[in-house]
Amino acid sequence: MDTTTNNKPQKKKKWFFSLVFSLLLSTLLIIITISISSNTTRFYNRARVINPRPNFVEQKLHVIPTSSEKIPRLAYLISGSTGDGESLKRTLKALYHPRNQYAVHLDLEASVDERMELAKFVETEPLFKEVGNVRMVVRANLVTYRGPTMVSNTLHAASILFKEGGDWDWFINLSASDYPLITQDDLLHTLSTIPRHLNFIEHTSDIGWKENQRAKPVIIDPGLYSEQKSDVFWVPEKRSVPTAYKLFTGSAWMMLSRPFIEFCLWGWDNLPRIVLMYYANFLSSPEGYFHTVICNAEEFRNTTVNHDLHFISWDNPPKQHPHFLTAEDYQRMVDSNAPFARKFGRKEPVLDKIDSELLGCNADGFVPGGWFHGDRNSNITSQHHVMANASELKPGPGAERLKRLITNLISAEDFHANQCS
Repeated sequence: MDTTTNNKPQKKKKWFFSLVFSLLLSTLLIIITISISSNTTRFYNRARVINPRPNFVEQKLHVIPTSSEKIPRLAYLISGSTGDGESLKRTLKALYHPRNQYAVHLDLEASVDERMELAKFVETEPLFKEVGNVRMVVRANLVTYRGPTMVSNTLHAASILFKEGGDWDWFINLSASDYPLITQDDLLHTLSTIPRHLNFIEHTSDIGWKENQRAKPVIIDPGLYSEQKSDVFWVPEKRSVPTAYKLFTGSAWMMLSRPFIEFCLWGWDNLPRIVLMYYANFLSSPEGYFHTVICNAEEFRNTTVNHDLHFISWDNPPKQHPHFLTAEDYQRMVDSNAPFARKFGRKEPVLDKIDSELLGCNADGFVPGGWFHGDRNSNITSQHHVMANASELKPGPGAERLKRLITNLISAEDFHANQCS
């Protein structure tokens, strides 16, 4: 008998059973796969209903809340140029308080000797050395008054104060030609009663003649690339007004909240950087950059108070520079209820009157307050003052004046209408 013939049916049976088993296994795998896919789809659909928006990285970045301390802390930038060294020292002393942080800057137009003299003053003044809250911007910038270098210098100082200044609540930019009209105790006491997210920045979207004379022309600031200061110059071509955001303009002097300054430095939605690049070729960009950013940012457009906290005497219509203030302006300064005034000439006599009648100190002296016990006629130094609790405030008449100003601003019927309008 042929065994080969007998083995053929057996091989066919084995092949058949193998085929059937493979088909059954494949069918089972397909059913399992479809079942898992269906369950996954249902889960994904449920997830989409619960969270329909994608998880962008920007959604994980939030505005840092302000401090919960009863009394706020301020961060000051006081800047000047050639010949402003002595005025800057006097303004710094008049503004000094141990709770605050200070950055002082003399731009590169000032001589090396003048900058070194200011640096020596900051380093050796016993009170500054004891408290450690005054620092000089050593790597000085070349600042063109009407150019974007003034904006970059402001951001530079703010970043230094973020890195080295600890916690603070508001950032205030001043120049050596500014001077306070109230004490720091007056200012801190009044600010302790208002929300710390507020930004005091004079602004308007009605740019008027500035559209043709500032927004459309393209300027170059030599301070961006040159070691020698010179005025800005114009490029023949012009540009159209932006459509991606709305332009705002106003005062170059402001008091900005820490969350907004942080937004300008970090710019997690890129708006501050885009606007900064636009204003790099904008005449008098300090009068528009922060205003345009804050009013085009959803998080901050409802935090503005339309005032720069300054008394400034302008021509009508305003010129490039305001009037220099003198004794003839003294009563108007007081009646304005503003905490600061500008512009003062060097060694202007009315400053002595402000020291004596409003601040309670002598020329070039520290302003007395709750943080030390001293005679108003003494030039307080580390050896002659007794340090007290820096949170102890002794507000005076200046606090009442400032309270009237801020109350009138915030309680006005058109307060919200004036926010980014």
